[in-house]
Amino acid sequence: MPELPEVETVRKGLEQLVLQKKISEVSVYWPRIIDSPEVELFTHQLIGETIEQVNRRGKFLIFSLTHVDMVSHLRMEGKYEFHQNGDALAKHTHVVFRFDDGTELRYLDVRKFGRMTLLEKGAWPTHPGIRKLGPEPVSEQFHLAPFREGLKRSAKAVKPLLLEQKLVTGLGNIYVDEALFRSRIHPLQEASTLTKQETAVLHSEIIAVLAEAVAAGGTTIRTYQNALGEAGKFQVALSVYGQTGKPCPVCGTPIEKIKVAQRGTHYCPTCQKYRKRVIKQVRA
Repeated sequence: MPELPEVETVRKGLEQLVLQKKISEVSVYWPRIIDSPEVELFTHQLIGETIEQVNRRGKFLIFSLTHVDMVSHLRMEGKYEFHQNGDALAKHTHVVFRFDDGTELRYLDVRKFGRMTLLEKGAWPTHPGIRKLGPEPVSEQFHLAPFREGLKRSAKAVKPLLLEQKLVTGLGNIYVDEALFRSRIHPLQEASTLTKQETAVLHSEIIAVLAEAVAAGGTTIRTYQNALGEAGKFQVALSVYGQTGKPCPVCGTPIEKIKVAQRGTHYCPTCQKYRKRVIKQVRA
């Protein structure tokens, strides 16, 4: 699944390719990709619109056009490709935006899970998926105090809690595993049991690992490519994700893989010790 660094890299690529392009025609070959409005209205409303900006919130892409906003979620396998008009359509091409200069932006999705929604201009923050997101994982928006308070209030294990996107947005399976390893925190550790020091380190490492992944263009595990057709490079820096059985880069212990919240989870059993919760007995 494309995570925040991959989506940010796609956004940067799209900025180079489609800004100020005017849409002359839209073809939808798999209607379920369009959440709202209905497909006929979706295609009609986009004709004559110019792409003014491409922004990102969490894992959502936001196309700001002349009179409307289009919110796009890539989900598991979604990707955009830029083509000349007339190029053969690849398999799994589901939406094509044709521009008046003879170029096209195509949306491809093997699993067909991606979604697009049209909203009034400036209304993208009201999108149901965006509205519930936590702060972006940058120091200017992601502050330690509310993060610490959110962890303290939760009885959940730390990994599932971080995957919810409410305390901080943009963390998917890969980057949660990497941030927890760097912080020496077991993925099943109850969030409320983390010390102030552990919370501070985790906060810092979340910002760092996502920033490094963005700089590397994301992580290519299977099929991810950015809008320019380039693969990410952060996979060479992964310490635990996908490293099952390989030696921990810190202590040499073989990396283990377990299931946490139905997600494959990688960690070092030596560096990331699980601490049992101590329940204080109250004397009668």
